Amino acid sequence: MPELPLDQVRTLLAVVDEGTFDAAAAALHVTPSAVSQRVKALEQRTGRVLLQRTKPVRPTESGAVLVRFARQLARLDRDARGELGLSGAEEPTRVSVAVNADSLATWFLAALRRVPRQPRICFELRREDEDHTAALLREGLVMAAVTSSPDPVPGCSVRPLGRMRYLPVASPGFATEHLGGPPAKALAAAPVVVFDRRDDFQDDFVRALGGGTGAASASRHHVPTSEGFAAAVAAGLGWGMVPQTQADPLLHAGRLVRLVPGRWVDVPLYWQQWKLDSPALAAVADAVAVTAGENLLPHGN
Repeated sequence: MPELPLDQVRTLLAVVDEGTFDAAAAALHVTPSAVSQRVKALEQRTGRVLLQRTKPVRPTESGAVLVRFARQLARLDRDARGELGLSGAEEPTRVSVAVNADSLATWFLAALRRVPRQPRICFELRREDEDHTAALLREGLVMAAVTSSPDPVPGCSVRPLGRMRYLPVASPGFATEHLGGPPAKALAAAPVVVFDRRDDFQDDFVRALGGGTGAASASRHHVPTSEGFAAAVAAGLGWGMVPQTQADPLLHAGRLVRLVPGRWVDVPLYWQQWKLDSPALAAVADAVAVTAGENLLPHGN
């Protein structure tokens, strides 16, 4: 395949970022016809459909590869300009990271505070479940991700961060009212707090207690923030799996009780990032690794 024309690749990225061909044309200061011609030429050159012509536009699997390439190219361009002291070097470097809500609420912001002030960095955080953050990395929407997957996304490196421990807990009053009898049966019937409609963490715990069968109750409260989730459980709306770092102060204060002593769930977390020689990305990665080591349980223990 011939070399990829950079103007066509950058145009593809603009269409994905702006959502429509017209908006991309405005951002690039060209006509919509020129944008369409560049994308069609790139599709002909690669022999693949690169965009789903929806609203907003979405990249296909092949298109996501080129979008990721375009973002990496832009990152290298900015880093090179910064090192050479060229125009625009005074602007802060933007680092985009996908991170799960519980990490964001407990330890991740401490990692960002640890990042050196030079080079100047602005963070763009995308909150997503740890089982889905790798998808944002694969699509080129972020440069790095805290993820539960140890399998590196193509073009990315991966390193272990540690394990986040979750405890099954409820308020004392809720436990007295709803959770008498065998734990698996009681938890399957009691109201439960979940993060969102994709959250099956509590279901998995009930299945584990029941030997692979069962699920949490259909009586569910959806609370889509980490802090709100823990507060909802402490308020007695339902039981839930709460990160130990959030649960411990509430347990000590008597606002929560553990439901199945000796049982918990550990979720392994990994850091994945683009394989780029970027000083800003390297600084963030080092700060994340050190802070995770101080706050998470080590892998394999």
